[in-house]
This record gives sequence, structure tokens and C-alpha cells, in this order.
Amino acid sequence: MKQIEPGWEHYRTLLAVIKEGSLSAAARLLGLTQPTVGRHIDALEEALGIALFTRSQGGLVPTEGALALAPHAEAMASAAEALRRAASGEAEEDRGTIRITASEMIGTEVLPAILARFREAHPRIVIELMLSNRSEDLLQREADIAIRMIRPTQAALLAKKIGELRIGLHAHQNYIQAHGLPTTIDELRKHSIIGYDKEPSIRRPINVGIDYSRDLFAFCSDSDVAQFAALKAGLGIGMCQLGLAKKYPELVPLPVPQVRFDLEVWVVMHEDLKTSLRMRLMFDHLVKELAEYVTSGEPA
Repeated sequence: MKQIEPGWEHYRTLLAVIKEGSLSAAARLLGLTQPTVGRHIDALEEALGIALFTRSQGGLVPTEGALALAPHAEAMASAAEALRRAASGEAEEDRGTIRITASEMIGTEVLPAILARFREAHPRIVIELMLSNRSEDLLQREADIAIRMIRPTQAALLAKKIGELRIGLHAHQNYIQAHGLPTTIDELRKHSIIGYDKEPSIRRPINVGIDYSRDLFAFCSDSDVAQFAALKAGLGIGMCQLGLAKKYPELVPLPVPQVRFDLEVWVVMHEDLKTSLRMRLMFDHLVKELAEYVTSGEPA
């Protein structure tokens, strides 16, 4: 009997079983039946001549062989998604799919309104938004367009610097009413500070006479969205983009300029995508609208 050469669907199933830990959960994720998922794994093991999973009380545990295959399968997944997006619209038509990656705060607080205006102008374009604080690799086509807070270093990328986001200390007016408004570094040490848990931000604040580290914080989270929610709830003093704080009048900037920092904002895409009309439209739209947002946070 001729051996079946494993295709993308087999490796997609492998990734799903690794992620979900069982055939049934992987089947639900993929929209397949459990027997089909089992056949995919059996065919892959037979073709490769290795065991991919071992059974345990907690479910299926990937072997070293399966884990070694995972990065290559993920690259195949990225390529398959890029092919799907490329095939979703003609190069010179404003239709198809665009996948954007951005940080949590930009993606949840800044982009929705910007993307809504884009969709009003181009209703045939589908937008996929991936929120991540890590730099997605555009060269591997994990996304079409990225909004980054650091200068891109890879070759073959079209990058436009928008400006610099000013970020400083803020507190909710209710917190200030209850605990007072610190105006010096010494006063700041006596307050509840919101900060990171295990992963520091891209940049540490410029600080004078204060160690802005985990030992200082009264509330810790590695989610920027969670930190912002805590700030709006009056839980303590935290960092906030000046442009974003202007959307929430109840957030009061603190007169402690020593604790602040700026983040560069870049819009980036692979240079091969500039031949696509929908990509150019989105790239130019993001450049224009994000520049207006960045400017809104500059001192008057």
C-alpha cells in the first residue's frame, strides 16, 4: 500500500492537538470529527516514523519529536494564512483581508475608532487584528501590517516613523481625592503604584531618585489593559499615554515629570505588499491617523 505523503492538514491537526491536549478538543477547534483528527495523527506518525504523543491522566503529551516539528508547522500555518489573505482580493481592488498586529493598548484603545473610519471608506476590506506586545515577524507573514513601539531592524520592510508617544504618571480623580496629589518623588513613594509583574515594559521610565521596579508596586500585572483598568478604577497611580488620558477627563496627570518616558511609533509592512492597493490604503490610513493621535499627546 502506497504511503500517504502528509499535507498541511496533517500538520495543522498536529498543532491543534499540541495546543488543546486531546483529540476531541482539537476536533472542536478545527471543526472536524474526532476520528478524522485521530487519522491525521496516525498518518503523520506512520509517514514520519516517530511517535508524536504519549497518553497521561491529563491528556495527550507531545513527544520531543512533536515539539521539534511544531515551529516548522507554525511556519506553515503562517504561510497558509498569508496565502489566504493574498487570495482574498485582487492587487488593485479595495477588497480582501488585512491582518494587523499591535500592542494591547494601541489595539484596544486607539485602533478601533481608526479602523472604523477605514471600514466606512472601504467596506469590502476585512480586518484581522492580533494583539501582542511582542514584535511579530512580518518576514514570516504572521501579519501584513504592524504597529510597533521600537524601530524595526529587519531588511525588506517598509517602515514609517509616526512620532513619539509621551507617557507619564496619572491617577484617577477619586484616588487623588482620597489620598492626595503627590508632587515630588518623596511623596510618590508613599502612594500605591501600578506596575508590571514579571515582564518590564519596553522601556523603563526616566527616573530621578526612585527605583521604578516591582518592589515599588502595590498592583502588578503584565497586561497593559489590566494596568489601565486598575488606573481607571482608582486603584493607584500608573503610567498612561498622554493622548489616551485626554479621552478620560477623570485621569489626572501628576506633576512629577522625572518619571516619564517616550515610545517611538512605527507603521511597518513587508515591501512586497506595497503592490497591493488594500495594503497601501491601510498603511497610509494608519500613518495619517496615528500621527494625529501621537500629536494629541504633545504638550500644548
